[in-house]
Amino acid sequence: MTASEKVLVVGPSWVGDMVMAQALYRLLNQRNAKTEIHVVAPPWSLPVLQRMPEVARGIELAVGHGELGLGRRRALGLALREQSYSRAIVLPRSAKAALVPWFARVPRRTGFRGEWRYGLLNDMRARSASLDQTVKRFVALGRERDEPVHPVPADLHPRLTVSTVNQTRLRAEHGLDAREPLIALMPGAEYGAAKRWPAARFGELARWLAGGGTNVIVLGSAKERPLGGEITAAAGSSRVRNLCGSTSLTDVIDLAAAADAAVSNDSGLLHVAAASGTPVVALYGSSSPAFTPPLTASAAVVYLGIECSPCFQRECPLGHLRCLTEISVERVEAALAQLRRAHEHGTGVRADG
Repeated sequence: MTASEKVLVVGPSWVGDMVMAQALYRLLNQRNAKTEIHVVAPPWSLPVLQRMPEVARGIELAVGHGELGLGRRRALGLALREQSYSRAIVLPRSAKAALVPWFARVPRRTGFRGEWRYGLLNDMRARSASLDQTVKRFVALGRERDEPVHPVPADLHPRLTVSTVNQTRLRAEHGLDAREPLIALMPGAEYGAAKRWPAARFGELARWLAGGGTNVIVLGSAKERPLGGEITAAAGSSRVRNLCGSTSLTDVIDLAAAADAAVSNDSGLLHVAAASGTPVVALYGSSSPAFTPPLTASAAVVYLGIECSPCFQRECPLGHLRCLTEISVERVEAALAQLRRAHEHGTGVRADG
């Protein structure tokens, strides 16, 4: 009989990475159904962890991005000693991320070689060239060091729990008729402007959708509310609603799941939408679909792959942003139409749009 195991995971800080980390939790659960997984995470991500059935407990660490917070990390680690974890997995590569498991005296502490953290980790892994995707690296830390690297199988892809009760409430609150088609647009990208398709293009897309009788919701954070306003103004239709800043992250999960499809930049919300089971059109500029692909069979990727991309910069270093400005609305419309047809016929799509 397999013995129960308690594992402490130090989770990432970015929305998309936190969603992709569910692949690791699913692997641990798949290998030992008695594994109890606790995740140390920033406060904003705790509701998302509640939508992951593999996670038994989310543990808040209220430390700002880039902040050392030594006292808080030490206090949390000392408080967790009584949990008697058998293993810790540290997903971020910073030294400070490894402090909580060390203070908690977890006997086996696994992570990749990164900032100087010898001693903090005692199961140090090298990042090989074969670990060419974020999700592959997360999953690799849940495997033994001598296991071969394989593509992450579909049964490990993130799948967030959806609340139909909350969906019904949100539809009523925002005047969304369940009998009418619904498309979600995610025009933001916290990382930087080099990952954002122009708002004017999103506006043209929204106008085209609304003209065909489709309801459109624009989703994002409060910081992206002006961006959503640009899109709704350009669309010029009451069918297009700017919900940026008006919804929680769990509301976004449920609204994305209610949509027939989503169109998103390479952002955290792209991975939220894919994990909610929604077909997605994914737009890539300075980043690469080879590195952070949407983890779903129902995806259409639009990526030009011009001579200077991917550069992985926050702002276009050449000042032209051609990798995104040369993506036409017509190309995205075609990718979306293809995706919706495939979804209606129950077939998966996984292709460049």
